[in-house]
Formats: sequence, C-alpha cells, structure tokens
Amino acid sequence: MNIEIALAPIIETLSIYIWPFVRIGAFLMVMPIIGGSFVPVKVRLLLAVVLTIAIAPIVPPTATQDVLSAAGLVTVIQEIGIGVAMGFLVQLVFDAIALGGQVIGMSMGLGFAVFLDRARGVSIPVLGQLFLMLSMLVFLSVDGHLAMIQMLAESFRAWPISQGGLTVPIVWDLIAWTSHLFIFAMKIALPAVTALLVVNLSFGVMSRAAPTLNLFAVGFPVSMLLGFAVIFLNMGVLVENVSIFITDSILALSQLLEL
Repeated sequence: MNIEIALAPIIETLSIYIWPFVRIGAFLMVMPIIGGSFVPVKVRLLLAVVLTIAIAPIVPPTATQDVLSAAGLVTVIQEIGIGVAMGFLVQLVFDAIALGGQVIGMSMGLGFAVFLDRARGVSIPVLGQLFLMLSMLVFLSVDGHLAMIQMLAESFRAWPISQGGLTVPIVWDLIAWTSHLFIFAMKIALPAVTALLVVNLSFGVMSRAAPTLNLFAVGFPVSMLLGFAVIFLNMGVLVENVSIFITDSILALSQLLEL
C-alpha cells in the first residue's frame, strides 16, 4: 500500500512559522539579558518557539517561498539582519553603562580588579560589572523586556517578511545611534571622574609643597574611598539616568519602526 504525502501544504504551513522564527531567534540572541551567555541556548530556542507560535498568527500574509531556494536564503539573511539590528540598538545602552563603570574604575585605581562578565564571556572591571547588573535590574523594573517583545511583534507590520530588509537610511540611523554609547558613558562617569580629577590635582599641589610625601601610599586609598563615596551619593541620579537611557533606546526603536 503506497502512501503519498503532499509536501506543498506542509511547506506552506511551515512557512507561516519559519520566517517569523528566524527574526525572533536572531532578536533573542542579541537582546539584553536574554541574549547573555548565562542563558542556555536551549532556553532561548524554546522562548523563540513560544514567541513564534504567539506572534505568527498576527503576521501579515506573505508569498510562500522555498526555504532552500536562493530567494529563501536572501529572506533568511534579511530576517536575521532585522532581528540583530533591533536587539543591537538597545544592547548599546548596556555597553555604554558598563563602559562608564570601567572609566570610573580606572580613575579610582581599580582597573586591576576584574570580573568575568557572564553575559559576554569576557573580563571587565568590577565597577563596570556592578553598573551592568544595576542596568539589568532597572531594565526589568521598567518592563523593558516586555516593551521590546511588543516592538518585535510590531516590526512584522513595519518591515513585512520578504519585502526588503534593512534599507540604507535605516542602517545609517543605526550607525548614528552608536554615537550615543559615548554620550551615555560620559554622563555615567562624569561626576566621579570630575571629583577624582580634583583630588589628583590637589595631590599634585601637595607633592610640590611637600616633595617627601609618599603620594602612592596616601593618594591611592584616598582616591578609592572618594570614588566609592561619589558613587554612593550619585546612586539615585545614576538609576534615573539608566532608566532614561533605556527609555530613549526603546523610543528610538519605535521611531525606527515608524510606530
């Protein structure tokens, strides 16, 4: 008894879920917190499948394409580019915050105190890791993860599947957004760095007035204590700035989607 299986309906049904899955999977691999290396790949894949099942029914219908064809390969590349770009735009904020913490740590003399960043698999100064963990908590407290998932669902209406990927103006907008990394890092590090600069200038004057003074024995602990004091006093403003940066990145993402 021969059993014939019609592949066309199966491929057509799977295409409804395959293309959204590619964009959602690429997005989750780069998205803050969820895209960190401390989250197992199996968990991210499972979350991508769950989101695909939830989002696929609201995706605008598109022309069915063969996944193994040249057109299907181009569509896969386009979907991966869109997903990575959306996650990258918000991930820059976390990199800026970690960079600001590293600058403060270097100014305090804590550049040698490094810690393994589980999210990226590299070693960064302890203060940078502290600021990064703080930004993750603020991100979750303002429901940033839910806002990004909502933007992901809306992206299928702004950038329909197989109707063109990232255009040149959008790519230039993403490149221009990278300049905010240094602006955010400067705003994070400026209060502490300014205070430490005043301290270093004061020790420079003291070294001229008392050449026998051992600045390494006195200046190092004073700079470290002052740095911690400035961070503690500036913690409220720091949390507010982090919240503003995350909100601005999500707003920029919505503007990019023309929502």
